[in-house]
Amino acid sequence: MGQTASEIRKAIESNWNEYLSRYGNLFSSNFISGSSPPSVFVGSYGYPKVAVGPMLPPIHGNTMILDMPELWLGKSLEEIVNYRLSLVRGIQQVKISDPQGKYIENLQEVAMATKPIDSDIDFLKMITHTTSIDGESAPFGPIGEIKNAKFSNSSSDKNIQRTYYDKDLLAQDSVLQLYNNGIEISRIQKCFSIGMFGKNRKLVPTRWSITATDDIISKSLVSEIIELDIIDSYKVFTYNHLGNFFSVVLFPSRWMFEMQEAWYDLQGRIGFGSDFEDARGLDHYPATAGAHFASRLGVAEYLFKNKVQAGVIVLREIRPEYAVPLGVWQVREGIRMAMKQNPTIVSSFEEGIDFACKSLSIDKKEWLANSNLQKARRQKSISDFF
Repeated sequence: MGQTASEIRKAIESNWNEYLSRYGNLFSSNFISGSSPPSVFVGSYGYPKVAVGPMLPPIHGNTMILDMPELWLGKSLEEIVNYRLSLVRGIQQVKISDPQGKYIENLQEVAMATKPIDSDIDFLKMITHTTSIDGESAPFGPIGEIKNAKFSNSSSDKNIQRTYYDKDLLAQDSVLQLYNNGIEISRIQKCFSIGMFGKNRKLVPTRWSITATDDIISKSLVSEIIELDIIDSYKVFTYNHLGNFFSVVLFPSRWMFEMQEAWYDLQGRIGFGSDFEDARGLDHYPATAGAHFASRLGVAEYLFKNKVQAGVIVLREIRPEYAVPLGVWQVREGIRMAMKQNPTIVSSFEEGIDFACKSLSIDKKEWLANSNLQKARRQKSISDFF
């Protein structure tokens, strides 16, 4: 029998504390010198006046992997938690409607950087790395209020730079322009967050900018997909990582999309979240929160690339080994990876659901009982009468 979520968290915390016993002096000071991945963070607590600042580890060199989720596939839960814990977050309180001044300009330069930036930060008082890993919130490293911050000169990404200086470009158009130019989504999100887009610029809390970026990009892709020919087969894609098991079923239909999540609570009971949309889009904030937009993006990229339209159901089963929440990036990257696998071709939607549930521990009846897509499939469209 495998470890419980609590045991996994305790093991990760124990290993990290062992690391701190050897190198804790790096994190216990009123000064830090290191290479920001590059990374900036905008909090949400106290909105509309929030904590804003850079994140960096107490080491120099190529630290990009510490805050670029696109590089984390194949890494273990402990490795990713360690990336999070090793980043020290410097903060100053800033009004979200006032993204200007030298401090914010410096952070915007950090967000535009093409490689890690050597940084020196003086804090108002000594920071101490306290480790507390639970199953409710994402892990994070020490936080300290900044007295002074210095950043080395860096080369800026030309695509991001052009977007930044175009004050007439709408925020959503900035996001799409950078995405179409091949900029990683995690980098676009940081630029969005630190107030670099739109005509009336403002700071956006990091967790909000992540969801907004996924939503903008996937919505744009769907607007193109609904004009394409309908897929002529039934396909099932599967992938699992970090205790998240994904099954994606594509079937012949005009665009409809459902993302379902299921998990076990501490008493072993099953919890569900489910959201459905068709070509009219989503008319409510999803029960699955940012995971809906993250998974929609991964699937929409596949359909757009293959120039087909389809109905889609995504099943995400969260196992106990996903003991520490890491953010919706792992949904986006998990679905992206699922769509790169060789699909299993089946002969019907029902067979597709059967196959999709083979690798899941929760019964097919449970998934279908929580599905609005299943009901929508059974309703005849106007085209059925012509």
